[in-house]
Amino acid sequence: MSHDALPPLPESPPNPAVPAGPPTASAAPSAPAVPTGSAALIAVLLSGSAVAVMIGVYGRLHSPTGVAINIAGFSGPQEVKAWLGTVAFALALVQLVSALAMYGKLPVRAPAWTGTVHRWSGRIAFLAAVPVAVHCLYALGFQAFDTRVLVHSLVGCLFFGAFTVKMLALSRPGLPGWLLPAFGGLVFTGLTLLWLTSSLWFFTTFGVRF
Repeated sequence: MSHDALPPLPESPPNPAVPAGPPTASAAPSAPAVPTGSAALIAVLLSGSAVAVMIGVYGRLHSPTGVAINIAGFSGPQEVKAWLGTVAFALALVQLVSALAMYGKLPVRAPAWTGTVHRWSGRIAFLAAVPVAVHCLYALGFQAFDTRVLVHSLVGCLFFGAFTVKMLALSRPGLPGWLLPAFGGLVFTGLTLLWLTSSLWFFTTFGVRF
C-alpha cells in the first residue's frame, strides 16, 4: 500500500526590517575627564601661587626684627644681603647661558658638561638666595613705603612662587613643553629685578663695601 508524498511546507517569509525609531533617552553624558597633563599643570600652578601668597601674607603680618642674618667678615646684615644677592644673580647668568646652550639657542655647540654646570649653578644660587629671603621676611617683612621697596617685596613673593613651579615641573611627566623654559625665564627675570632693587641700589647708594 503506497502513501502519497506530503507537499513541502512553504518557507516563512523573512521578517521585515523594523525601522529604527528615535533613540531612547539615556543617562546624561558625563563631563569629559580632565587629562592627566592638564590636572598636573593646574596642581603645579596652584602650588606656586600658594607659595607666593603665603610668603606675602607672612611678610606682611610678621613684625620686622631688623636683624636676621650676619656673617663674619661683613660689617652688617645689609652688606651680607647685598653680596649674597649678587652671588645669586651672577649664578643666574650662568644658568641663563647654559640653558640657552642646552636648547641650541647659541651659535656654538654645548659641551657635554653644560648640563652639570646648569644644575650646580642653580643649586648654589638657591643656597645663596635662601638666607637673603630669610633676612627679607624676618628682619624687614613685606614693606611698601616707596616704589622700589614695593616692587622688591612683590617680586620677591612672585620669584619663589615661580621657582616652586619650575622645580615641580622638573619632576612631573606629562606637563606642556613650554612650562619649564617659561618659568625658568620668569625665575631669571625675577632674580634680576630683585638684584636691581636691592643689591645694586645698596652699592650705588652706600658704596661697594663688605
